[in-house]
This record gives sequence, C-alpha cells and structure tokens, in this order.
Amino acid sequence: MSLVEEVALLKSIPLFAKIEPSKLKLLAFTSERLAFDPDQELFHQGDMGDAAYIVIDGEVAISIDAPAAPSGRIELAKLGRGAIVGEIAILCDVPRTATVTSTGKTVTLRISKELFFRLIEEFPQIAVEVMRELAHRLEKTNLQLREARAGKPH
Repeated sequence: MSLVEEVALLKSIPLFAKIEPSKLKLLAFTSERLAFDPDQELFHQGDMGDAAYIVIDGEVAISIDAPAAPSGRIELAKLGRGAIVGEIAILCDVPRTATVTSTGKTVTLRISKELFFRLIEEFPQIAVEVMRELAHRLEKTNLQLREARAGKPH
C-alpha cells in the first residue's frame, strides 16, 4: 500500500476524518507498518501499552482471559480494516485490557503513545471520536453482559 493509499484509508476512519491530508501523510509516514501472520498476537492482555494499532488490511480478534471457559479465553469481537485497537492502555496508563490476535494475514499501522497524544493535542476532534468509540464498545459489552445474565439461571 502506498503512502497515498494509507492517507486515503486514514481519512476513511472516523477518528481521522477531519484531519487535513498533509497531517495524515505525516501520521502515515511516522507510524510503523507491521505485518502479522495468522494467529499472531499484536499484544497480550496484561502487557503494558506503548502504542495503538490501526488495521489496514485483514482482521483481528479481541479476547480476554477467562480460566473457566473451555479455551481459557472469551472472544469479544472481530474487527477489520479501519479499526483501532490498543488505545485504552495508552489513554489510561493501564496494562492491556485484552489480547488482540490476527485472524489471518493482517497489516497494521502502529502509532506510538507519544504520536497518539500529539495528535489528540493538535486535533481535539480525535479525542471526541475516541470517546465515542469507547462508549460504543462499553454499550456493546453491557448488552453482552445483560444477555449473558438473562440466559443464566439465578
């Protein structure tokens, strides 16, 4: 994927939609492009977070440790092209809240914590979009919890 294509992809992500192309070009240039093989971890639950990742191509699975589950894990979601993952740990300075694994060949842009915060300072709209995404994920998690509780005998 060329720099122009990466800028077009970034522009299509709500988080970056209102940023001017020259700044997106700088973001694409200063972030690190990483390729992952199928079933390769981008990061593991409990690791310290130093970057967020934008999925450029492929898909990732988000899972959490669950010793009681048959596999020892519960998959929460699958996210594809344009998704951002790993932002919670860098925003909150907490260990990674989930494990993210590629489901097939996956390419990402790795945005360092420092670059991510510079972007938020320069473009407050990014902070608003991050809050919207996190609120959306929280609502989805709450729904899953309600459904899980409703399905279990008390």
